[in-house]
Amino acid sequence: MKHRLSRRSFFKTSLVLSAATGALSPAPFRARAAEPFKHSSTPRLKLGLAAYSFRLYFEHGEKNGGLASPSGKPIDMFEFIDYCAEHGCDGAELTSYYFPAQLDDAYLLRLKRHAFLRGVEISGSAIGNVFTHPKGERRNTEIAAARRWIDHAALLGAPHIRIFAGEVPKGVSMEDARKNCIETTEEVAAYAGEKGVFLGIENHGGIVAEASGLLNIIKAINSPWVGINLDTGNFRTENPQADLALCAPYAVNVQFKTHISPKAKPTEEANVHELLGILRKANYQGYVTLEYEHSENPWTGVPKWLGRLREEIARA
Repeated sequence: MKHRLSRRSFFKTSLVLSAATGALSPAPFRARAAEPFKHSSTPRLKLGLAAYSFRLYFEHGEKNGGLASPSGKPIDMFEFIDYCAEHGCDGAELTSYYFPAQLDDAYLLRLKRHAFLRGVEISGSAIGNVFTHPKGERRNTEIAAARRWIDHAALLGAPHIRIFAGEVPKGVSMEDARKNCIETTEEVAAYAGEKGVFLGIENHGGIVAEASGLLNIIKAINSPWVGINLDTGNFRTENPQADLALCAPYAVNVQFKTHISPKAKPTEEANVHELLGILRKANYQGYVTLEYEHSENPWTGVPKWLGRLREEIARA
């Protein structure tokens, strides 16, 4: 049976190996999900765009043949990468929902080559999982699907996958749902770590609807490959900005939403300067990925918001 290091053992082993090899700095794997990630004192933000922003327009995906884009037909992932390149994005988040159903390595390698030649990094992917099932067939199915996408991400060179905690299944208590989520995420993260892929749990309602619940789960998961996929529009609390600030030190990816919805208040337009200021204060280093969901047509709305984000990222 394969032995899996505990977080503490992993940390000690990294120190020993560093000493043995004469390394002058700590091994890169010392960052642990139970503590805020250790960054330098200078934040570094990069502009990304999520394929989900054009969810209705992909030829493969939720609608089994999407709406026509301005070119007169639905788009595919290659055309999405072209769009990212043409609009000055550093990275493209390739949401798993919009890939062909019959996905093979040859397709992924063609896509990887295409992104490289267009000068666009594949920043990550996103899957629609449920990790709150008790042990059994349904949990095993979710684990198998997550492992397949970890393999895909590793082949693409994508360093991150957005995952969900999952809703509370029927007949399962809230406490058990949290316990199941921690167990399942640890198992999947052990495999992700072998492939060099981070998993980011999104603040996506349910058992992670509030910062405290999400942080309790993150701190309990025994893996240095797990952090938070911080969605700036998903907290529906009285003070979403305060919750984002609590979670930002644990972020491995940020999905920027154009609007926020405080509890018992009308939805309001996001303050780009304020939200990116939260990330800078946490010394966040990574992608700020626009995930566009607003009612305005994305073909007109996305360029506007990319421009606003680019302008704020460029500020000293």
